Amino acid sequence: MTAATFSQWMGDIQQRTESALDQALPNAEIVPARLHEAMRYAVLGGGKRVRPLLVHAAGQLTGAAPERLDRVACAIEMIHAYSLVHDDMPCMDDDVLRRGKPTVHVQYDDATALLVGDALQTQAFQHIADAVVSDDPQRQIAMIRQLAQATGSRGMCGGQAIDLASVGLQLSLAELEFMHIHKTGALIRASINLGVQCGRLLDDDEMASLDHVGKVIGLLFQIVDDILDTEADTATLGKTAGKDAANDKPTYVSLLGVTRARELAEEMCQDALDRLAAFGESSQRLAELTRFIVRRQF
Repeated sequence: MTAATFSQWMGDIQQRTESALDQALPNAEIVPARLHEAMRYAVLGGGKRVRPLLVHAAGQLTGAAPERLDRVACAIEMIHAYSLVHDDMPCMDDDVLRRGKPTVHVQYDDATALLVGDALQTQAFQHIADAVVSDDPQRQIAMIRQLAQATGSRGMCGGQAIDLASVGLQLSLAELEFMHIHKTGALIRASINLGVQCGRLLDDDEMASLDHVGKVIGLLFQIVDDILDTEADTATLGKTAGKDAANDKPTYVSLLGVTRARELAEEMCQDALDRLAAFGESSQRLAELTRFIVRRQF
């Protein structure tokens, strides 16, 4: 049997994740129906599913069962979706378009959007706790703890707070990296760390190397996002283009310029690929995904 190409593999995982999310989310007919409908609206039928792809690619490093990876991928994608719902609200970025359709607070209302985010976050932790994703129960508890840390004030939420406080300011490169290691990078880093832990146990040096890869991919993802916000149009992105510049937010492009930002992304990509090479063929999908992230057009 011929091995799937990267694009075929990516499509298979995206389809698999969509199906798993459809099963994981409450049925829209269950009371409170409007809330459940809005949760499904926020999660299903859109997005690149980069974080689930990272979970599955990382899981190949340790021979993890796909069903376990589905659980982790869905939990992380629910948290990502909740963060987008809240990020788009008038009290934060006040955006009207996400994944090519009206944002949740526009399609429904502010109160529903707030509840959708709250409910998706708790649904995520219930989903990863409801099934075995590791052979070691203590390791599974540690994985849930890692996800909580990646999501909270020392992770994604903390990064968002720094982002909101940085509007109109000129940050240094170190300050910008610190913000995005938390805001964008924490959940991407967790995707790799948790995906790996669904399979066989790696030693401390291997885990440290993959944690570095996750950190680097998280930063290069944000750099490319900043470039695309400058160069791509709204139809391509599925969200409002040029919003960061319009809101006077510090970005890699505003700090470094497009050319240097693109060079930095390529340097980080090579750093990640060099680390992954030590893992041999099992890192193929993660390496391919790293290249896809840095060269994506949307």
